[in-house]
Amino acid sequence: METVTRVEIMRSGHLGRWAAVAGAVLVTGLLTGACSQATGLAGVSAGSPSTAPPSGAPSGPATATAASTAPGPTPSVQHQAAAEQPPQGEEPVLVPPPKLSKYTYTFPVKGCKTSYQRKLLVLPKTTIWAGQGCAFVAPVDGVVDEVNVQNRWSPSTDEGSAREGRFVTIVGDDGVRYLGGHLDSVAADVKPGLRVKAGHVLGRVGRTGNARDAGPNLYFAISWKTGPAYWWVRRGMVEPWDYLDAWAKGNRTLSPREETLKLRAKLGETPPCAVQCGAARQPTPTPSKTPRPTPRKTAKVEIPDKNTLNPTTVP
Repeated sequence: METVTRVEIMRSGHLGRWAAVAGAVLVTGLLTGACSQATGLAGVSAGSPSTAPPSGAPSGPATATAASTAPGPTPSVQHQAAAEQPPQGEEPVLVPPPKLSKYTYTFPVKGCKTSYQRKLLVLPKTTIWAGQGCAFVAPVDGVVDEVNVQNRWSPSTDEGSAREGRFVTIVGDDGVRYLGGHLDSVAADVKPGLRVKAGHVLGRVGRTGNARDAGPNLYFAISWKTGPAYWWVRRGMVEPWDYLDAWAKGNRTLSPREETLKLRAKLGETPPCAVQCGAARQPTPTPSKTPRPTPRKTAKVEIPDKNTLNPTTVP
């Protein structure tokens, strides 16, 4: 009986030790799993390793590739349109053009659609095409110089001084003379010596002078002041299209003053006429080939009067 009791005690001691070891192992495993789940490794998921893909499903890189190539939700048309629209920015800040002179200019035809040549044809002037009756205005502040309200041009004579038909010239405060020709009419208040501001109506676009067979236009020329006898100077000395471009597109301070004065110093104030100077030659009358009859001469016998005195004879 005593022997049996000792054996049981030994067995119970072994079982207690085994239970203690098993409990320690279990606690160690639980702690290790908790630590690895909390921290994990760089690039390796810390999820439970017990989660496995279903049987028959590919594993490893193939599974990742299939997941990455799986089609996502299709974006709507509104989302696509919104993605194509550029981001909305703030309104641009308008910077005024640089001020190039102390003078302010305006385009010489007001309130109408225009076009004009930008190359030298015969004279350094330009033809501004515009509708009949459009306003010709002063391009700068100045004083009216010449006014011609008569259309004296004739195709039979084609006099150079009359080719512009009705015209007005002004001498601007910049010292430059501006000519507007082929006018249909001249404004009633425009007279030589009238002080005008830029934009003042000087006349109306027409077809007078040698433009009678063309469309309505304004003959526009830049020169310097001379007397009326030197009419070829007023017809154009400085190419005007660069200045017209600037006045039409916003830089209204670009002045022809410097170029005009430089050219006048080079050529002189009254250079000789070089282009389209004389009038058309009149045809010389052709003598008739039919001989004219010669009148007969008859002798006249004068009978001296006793009372008639010879003017060379003194009584």
